[in-house]
Amino acid sequence: MVSLVMQWEQRAEVFVQLGKVLGWVAEDAAWPGFESGLGEGEYTELKDAVLRAQQHNGWFTPTEVKRAFEAWAKQLTAENLRSWLEPYSKDLNPDKSLNIGIVMAGNIPLVGMHDLLCVLMAGHHAIVKPASDDHVLMPAVVRTMAHFSPDLANRVTFASKLNDAGAFIATGSNNTTRYFQQYFGHYPHIIRGTRNSAAVIDSSFTDEDLRALGEDVFSYFGLGCRNVSKLFLPEDFDIDRFFKAIYHYHPIINHNKYANNYDYYKALYLMNRESLLDNGFLLLRPDTMLYSTLGTLHFERYSNKEQVLQNLQDRKEVLQCVVGKAPWLKDCISPGTTQQPGLADYADGIDTMAFLTGTELRNKLKTA
Repeated sequence: MVSLVMQWEQRAEVFVQLGKVLGWVAEDAAWPGFESGLGEGEYTELKDAVLRAQQHNGWFTPTEVKRAFEAWAKQLTAENLRSWLEPYSKDLNPDKSLNIGIVMAGNIPLVGMHDLLCVLMAGHHAIVKPASDDHVLMPAVVRTMAHFSPDLANRVTFASKLNDAGAFIATGSNNTTRYFQQYFGHYPHIIRGTRNSAAVIDSSFTDEDLRALGEDVFSYFGLGCRNVSKLFLPEDFDIDRFFKAIYHYHPIINHNKYANNYDYYKALYLMNRESLLDNGFLLLRPDTMLYSTLGTLHFERYSNKEQVLQNLQDRKEVLQCVVGKAPWLKDCISPGTTQQPGLADYADGIDTMAFLTGTELRNKLKTA
């Protein structure tokens, strides 16, 4: 156990500076000088990590990594951090800290960043097991943070095993969650499995809304749990409108791994003589399932709002978010924003900060 020196406001300042740097790198800006808190070589090292990431994970193209950097730059502002942390502020400077094991997913760049932010802002020490598909970017970000605050960065340890952790945050597939429960179930924990997102199109959707919806489908190649994998369409909706609106995303088919998936599933569906709509880079398939394979989008027609609401209610435990504009939809988000969550938009609807500052962990600290 380690006694804290930095107050939470000081820790927040470190992340504000990190956010600025991530924003500059996302813009591919030249070294901004020592106001960045980095020397030119240190700044270049982070930019180089953007390029190296793709060598280890073909999905992590510079464009998608910079997308993630830009999203984090927008969130890591002094105003956003203070607004987010204020409700927990009385519990952010504990006398002792716990070692929190974080098992990170690797489906999109920096997908485990929010868990790391939460653990550090709650005053704990993070023992991070990065995904095998994302072991370049997160260490690079922590090394960058070390130039602003060695003390805070030293509270992050990368490890292949989490034996020294007293509580756990683990994210993976539905298959891996069974193992997480077996290994971590008797400790305080948050365990997340597979979720998907959907969009409910109604008569108010403009062509611009449909274009923005394409961002929710194609950002990060559709690999995130917040990417839309299912469309609910009115009975009279013309799918050609959607195809025309998203056509500017067609260069995605030039990515080899995406094209391989698209070609494979197209051949499979055709061999099985399944109903299919194809625009050359996306397959639209009528199916009631939320989950769709890469390069494929499921759709389902509806005739009344009650039908949609019941459908969403039945699937609430596997839904991450819902895109829509209809006034009868609750807790929906605007088209084009699924991969721009706020700091308080917790994965699976589980308040990570409440967990890290809550009674169960406080009691564990008392007995440590």
